[in-house]
Amino acid sequence: MMVEITDEFMKAMLGKSRTYTALLLRTTAKYKPDAPPDSEQRRIIWEHGRRNFQLRESGVMPIVGPLLKPPYAGLAIFVVSAEETKEIMQGDPAVIAGYFEFEILPWRSFPGDLLTDPRFDV
Repeated sequence: MMVEITDEFMKAMLGKSRTYTALLLRTTAKYKPDAPPDSEQRRIIWEHGRRNFQLRESGVMPIVGPLLKPPYAGLAIFVVSAEETKEIMQGDPAVIAGYFEFEILPWRSFPGDLLTDPRFDV
């Protein structure tokens, strides 16, 4: 059952929202989904993943994960500006190597929102 939401609640919540930076990551023509495990591509994408963990642990990119529908490769939410997000991503090893490209989008949400909530665990 859905909770009733009043106009007052909506106005209060909307006043608490803030802008974040959403990032869509896509594969390029250089990316080969069947690249061998010992390939340069796999090594570079492994380092891309390590960097994602670093950004996540530092709090700069609290939400990150792969998208499972090619050509999309990933989705991330950054807590820094679009300009800083672009600078960060221009240093990503898989972007530098030409396996991934990205699109940056402004996104509004509410501080403290969660991906999971025990009420919805199945």
